[in-house]
Amino acid sequence: MSSRLIIGLMGLFTVLGIGLWLYFLQPGPASAFRGELVPELVVFCIEAFILVGVLSLIQRSIEQRRRRQLWLSLRGSFRDLLSQLDIAFLDPDAEPTPSKELETDPQLVGYMIEQLSAKHPALDNLLAIKREAEETLSLTRDLVAVAAQLSATHMNWWIAIVDSIRQVSISRSRAHLEKSLRDMLVNIQEFDRLDF
Repeated sequence: MSSRLIIGLMGLFTVLGIGLWLYFLQPGPASAFRGELVPELVVFCIEAFILVGVLSLIQRSIEQRRRRQLWLSLRGSFRDLLSQLDIAFLDPDAEPTPSKELETDPQLVGYMIEQLSAKHPALDNLLAIKREAEETLSLTRDLVAVAAQLSATHMNWWIAIVDSIRQVSISRSRAHLEKSLRDMLVNIQEFDRLDF
């Protein structure tokens, strides 16, 4: 259920419950409808408000938090690889990007794509990235099932990320390695654009 629908239902049950309660409190002739059915309808509106509204919103919040944690665990799995790439583009006196930013900031990937287009990392940096890709590959491959819990589209982009990390790990030339890195960053960028 969308949150607008839930809020709309909560509003409907609130207005209906208040209206029935006010009708019950109005002086008037006693009848079975007023004496027995109206209080039951008021209780029904209160229960519906709680069950449909509040519990649905709580469940939705918990589910959103769980999905965010899944996304963060996926993003964190290749943090060291992004860190090596970040170090490759550092100016001599610059500080590396904090790990937390590497895990959570999707804008950094766009910056790295620009840097990869503008600069050619040193050979020792490329070798460090290749070694890190070899170490990261098995972990990212194992997380395909976690990506599938988010959605089929997440899983497809995750498989593309894993394949590009594999390409980085088996690269034999600078040109192939840089192309594989660019593919990996583009796949990560597309993965980050998906809503979790």
